[in-house]
Amino acid sequence: METLIEINKRQEGSVTIFDFTGELDETNADKTFTNVYEQIGDFSDKNILFNLAGLKYLNSKSIWYIADVFSNLEENDGEMYISNCDEGVKDVLELVGITTIIPTVDTEKEALEAMA
Repeated sequence: METLIEINKRQEGSVTIFDFTGELDETNADKTFTNVYEQIGDFSDKNILFNLAGLKYLNSKSIWYIADVFSNLEENDGEMYISNCDEGVKDVLELVGITTIIPTVDTEKEALEAMA
């Protein structure tokens, strides 16, 4: 049975925001990020924000996908931020070192200001 995850995409100026709600695990990571890649399309000059306010859990495969999205953006003059992490999710991201690679801020507003 697939774990529930919901991703909503919205635009705020030049920034595409993906709001994550639910849990990312082995049952849904591939399908979820295939959808995210399709929605991003060409990575050139894109500004992406992953708002993780509603994300309660993520596994290592999901972390790999997040790092891959960042890498693709960076190679194509894009920018990416992570915001609004739940404490548990933030702890995991810090533990694996993602927060030292991908700019991670407390609020969506901080990320939007940084990418303006």
